[in-house]
Parts: sequence; structure tokens; C-alpha cells
Amino acid sequence: MTQRVRDIMTPAPIAVGTLTGVGEVAQRMRDEDIGAVLVTERDELRGLVTDRDLTVRVLAEGRDPLHTTVREVCSPQLVKVSPDDDTGRAAELMRRHALRRLPVVEGSEAVGVVALGDLAVERDPDSTLSGISAASANA
Repeated sequence: MTQRVRDIMTPAPIAVGTLTGVGEVAQRMRDEDIGAVLVTERDELRGLVTDRDLTVRVLAEGRDPLHTTVREVCSPQLVKVSPDDDTGRAAELMRRHALRRLPVVEGSEAVGVVALGDLAVERDPDSTLSGISAASANA
């Protein structure tokens, strides 16, 4: 039986507005123990910002976290999947675009995020990545 993205995604993703400061986003990531948040404007998905984005596009460039918004540093060119897509399609998109996370969109609404670790746990439960991902989910 084909596995669907909805079966492995993290539902109800954390989203912030485009004018949210990156310092606030970093604190939210810490508090929620997550590595990415969706960026929305008027309930429409506009981008994704990751902990790596904050490191590379804010800290490494010497930007002030108190005066930089997520709109300035998020990845606006999103590769997305549907909750009804096959997990194989999600894996192929991640491989082709060298991504670790994909927003899951139903219509125009972001309903989840699927991460590389989610796929590893589902597709190869004995792999090292699966073990790491499962351990961090239970931590």
C-alpha cells in the first residue's frame, strides 16, 4: 500500500508573519524544539525559514537579529507537496532540490511539514538517520 505524506508529516506547523523579527523566530524555534517555521502573509504561504537560514543569512552576514525580519532571510522559492502525495514523491523532490523539509499544502493552506527525518523513520526504520530522528522525537 502506498504511504501518503499526511501519514508522516508534522501537522499544524508553526507559522509567523513576514514582518516577524528573526530574534523572535529563533526563540520560538528554541521553545518549540523545531528547526523551521513557515512564513505567511495574509494567510498565504510566502516562505520557509530554517535555523540554518538564521545562521547563514543573519549571523554570518552580521545582520542585527533585532532589526531583521523573516521576509529578508526566508527561502521564498518553495517546493511543496500535498498531504495526498506519495511519500516517494516527497523523497524525490527532497533529493532533486537538496532539501531537508517540505511544506505540505492543501489548497492554499499550509497544513504540515514533512522532514527528511520523517521519511527516514517511515521508509528505512533501521537506518542511522531514522534512529537519530526517532530519538530526537522522543527527547
